[in-house]
Amino acid sequence: MSDYFAPYNTVTESDQDTDLGSGGALLLPDLTDANGTTRHLAVGAGKDKKIYVVDRNAMGKFNSTKNAIWQEIDGQLGGGVFSMPAYYGNVVYYGAVGDTLKAFPITAARLAATPASKSPSTFPYPGATPSISANGTQNAIVWAAENGTVGALHAFDASNLSHELYNSNQAGTRDKFGAGNKFITPMIAHGHVYVGATNGVAVFGLLH
Repeated sequence: MSDYFAPYNTVTESDQDTDLGSGGALLLPDLTDANGTTRHLAVGAGKDKKIYVVDRNAMGKFNSTKNAIWQEIDGQLGGGVFSMPAYYGNVVYYGAVGDTLKAFPITAARLAATPASKSPSTFPYPGATPSISANGTQNAIVWAAENGTVGALHAFDASNLSHELYNSNQAGTRDKFGAGNKFITPMIAHGHVYVGATNGVAVFGLLH
């Protein structure tokens, strides 16, 4: 193993079942910091409700007194993370357990310390893994599946998550697909959004 990162309190977190390992890591595209240096970063979060950003060229390894990493954001996620974030247009999107979907813009290779926008609704366990569709740099939509007795597909304006464009429960029974499920990632292809349900796959598209 040439490099790695482990939180300074990794043993305590494991003992308390608040470890980092529940969430996936996302590699970010090359970013330029305030000094004009190109940074190769990765972002991840887990059960401890913290966002960790590491430099992939020097991930920080283990330090018993501090997390020697590029950036750490505390206190902004309302629950643990059992999902992957999404990236689009210099923004990282997170959906923690019992929390709203949140957008963290990137400036000079650093995530904002607080989200720029968040969804009006929250997502129960296991939170949400967002997916993004766009026409190049225009009309970007963040899609997220909600777990529960009655599941739901949500669509949000990627530039402002408080603007919900659609959800599958807003038109009576027309678009409902039944119970939700864990760890659903909406898939977008050829103008359709595909959602894995408990009894099949729900397919969403524009009404004609």
